[in-house]
Amino acid sequence: MLYTIFLWWFGTGIILLLNQRPRSTHQATFWMSGMVLLFALVGLKTSANLNTVAGAYCGFTCALLVWAWQEIGFLLGYVTGSRRTPCPPDCRGVRKAFYAFQTIFHHELALIVLGIAVAIATWGGSNLVGLWTFFILWAMRQSAKLNVFLGVLNLNEKFLPVHLQYMHSYFTKRAMNPLLPISILMACLVALPLWQHAFAANASAYQIASSTILATLLSLAILEHIMMVLPFSTDGLWKWGLRS
Repeated sequence: MLYTIFLWWFGTGIILLLNQRPRSTHQATFWMSGMVLLFALVGLKTSANLNTVAGAYCGFTCALLVWAWQEIGFLLGYVTGSRRTPCPPDCRGVRKAFYAFQTIFHHELALIVLGIAVAIATWGGSNLVGLWTFFILWAMRQSAKLNVFLGVLNLNEKFLPVHLQYMHSYFTKRAMNPLLPISILMACLVALPLWQHAFAANASAYQIASSTILATLLSLAILEHIMMVLPFSTDGLWKWGLRS
């Protein structure tokens, strides 16, 4: 549990810190993250048949590194979308949703390709922690995007760099939207059996490790959704990554 929380917190901070560096360093950062991505896919393939505690840790870590590549590519502005301009002031409804999708279209394609790559790397394996880690991250990120578009209280504007400021115009600031409680409820319905699986009386060491990792990750994502509508920001958790 502590390992999952630490990687979630530390990994987010490192990505934010890399994005805060001078623009001249971004291309090298992106290429280096691509090398890490390749090693992470190899790690997923290697650990796919490791039904051990070490295998669970390895699968989870490698899946996070795969996810980190698209996070870096998005925040650096290399993998975003075809539309890079603010939303027109009079744009509403379906038209606004279409324009918003255009701003992240390439990002969405990258997520699909990465998901396929993770599935291929773990195909036929008995250790699917990496695959489920990526799926949890993808599902909860899609939910977060939809909720930010429909309207939440905390938009975490500080997480977007200057060259992505135009995306703020596609966000909606409001106290709540009808999708958010549904998102939280559905995620809780998945997290509960994961926690039960982790604490089962006859659980093996691998089952305990894998279920706890996945349950903790999903619980953190639920917490992030709840924080969207609370009257205070979580920026302080990553102040060291947002120092500039």
